[in-house]
Amino acid sequence: MNLYGGIEAGGTKFVCMVGSGPDDIRAQVRFPTTSPAETIGRAAAFFEEQAHRAPIGAIGVGSFGPVDLDLASPTFGFITTTPKPGWANTDIVGMLHAELNLPVAFDTDVNAAALAEHRWGAAQALDPIIYLTIGTGIGGGVIVRGKPLHGLVHPEMGHMLMSHDRELDPFPGVCPFHGDCFEGLASGPSMKERWGQPAETLPDDHPAWEIEAHHIALAVANLIVCYSPRRIVVGGGVMEHTGLFPLVRCKVQQLLNGYIQATQITERIEEYIVPPMLGNQAGVLGAIALAIEHLHVLGGA
Repeated sequence: MNLYGGIEAGGTKFVCMVGSGPDDIRAQVRFPTTSPAETIGRAAAFFEEQAHRAPIGAIGVGSFGPVDLDLASPTFGFITTTPKPGWANTDIVGMLHAELNLPVAFDTDVNAAALAEHRWGAAQALDPIIYLTIGTGIGGGVIVRGKPLHGLVHPEMGHMLMSHDRELDPFPGVCPFHGDCFEGLASGPSMKERWGQPAETLPDDHPAWEIEAHHIALAVANLIVCYSPRRIVVGGGVMEHTGLFPLVRCKVQQLLNGYIQATQITERIEEYIVPPMLGNQAGVLGAIALAIEHLHVLGGA
């Protein structure tokens, strides 16, 4: 069986894994994201050590962004205009290839997580599907015909401009670019700024959760009418709050108001808007899936 390397390249930590899927994880390590040279060097050292035990066919990277996914671009494989200090214009693919001399697949962290949930998790055998994560930031990935959707750049669902009811929620938002976009209104930092305490410390009956569910439901309803996904998987730390999923599902039905006549929404919405099956492993397993697909395209698997 071929083995693959996966990297979930996050702004605060890197997660590296060797295996072939959720039932075959051979090794895994997590470490803080420091400078590019130190962090990527540490990842490369992990894979070099593991390669002595069994050959690794390819590496996949699901990265924080923004990133350049255009194969024809001179900066393909770069983390581009990120505000993370020291990481703007980092050639993460080139650095890994130089260190390991292996094929390197590259995509966003949320596209990778979407691919993992499509291949092994909560959205198996369904297409198209959407994966959303709502936590420190908000991002989303779309899988169409089994592959992550790319375009001019890549989906930035967290920066959807929202219908902002200022009577319900006068908070101006925290996004430095757009103020009250989806991420500006519904991310973990926005909740902390709005209520003066982290979301996870808010009691179940706090009015925060009705407002949060409203913003998430608006975004989900927009995604449904734009992409017509067969399932939406919603992860991230904010979604771990008990009771948020039922609130979001109910509000999505109210917002769509019977317009989308599909039983998955009108009768079985608890099977349509779902939590991830792979939990916090979705990102790094998605990177493994990227590596598998990449090597297959190259003819090595």
